[in-house]
Amino acid sequence: MEEAKIDITLEVYLYGALKSYAPDAQQKGFARILVKVPEGQCLRDLLARLQMPTTERGITFINGNLSALPGFQPDLGHIFQDGDRVAFFDLRSMWPHQYRSGAQMTAEMTRAIEENPEEYLHHQHEKKDKDRS
Repeated sequence: MEEAKIDITLEVYLYGALKSYAPDAQQKGFARILVKVPEGQCLRDLLARLQMPTTERGITFINGNLSALPGFQPDLGHIFQDGDRVAFFDLRSMWPHQYRSGAQMTAEMTRAIEENPEEYLHHQHEKKDKDRS
């Protein structure tokens, strides 16, 4: 008989335009929601549950550690633990002021940079029109 998976709880913050993915945008400018997911779920699963395309998120933090940047998202397979905190910033959000001196990174982000630094250094947004660089 297969053992049933237990649910874990994630604390999710959705900043800027991403707050529209919350059932109830509780605060001006952001939403904080508690999400119950089965043990073993990863970031990709959370995005699917929120119905949020990964391309709409910008800077992302897991437990205060940088996990993704716009166009550079090595965190999709990150498996959550009970009580994890996830903060999704929209593409218009600036670097959070509390990280102005730098930020710790998740293991996935560190590994991705070490394995392919060119991809990290050259990530960029798609051009919206030919007048922008």
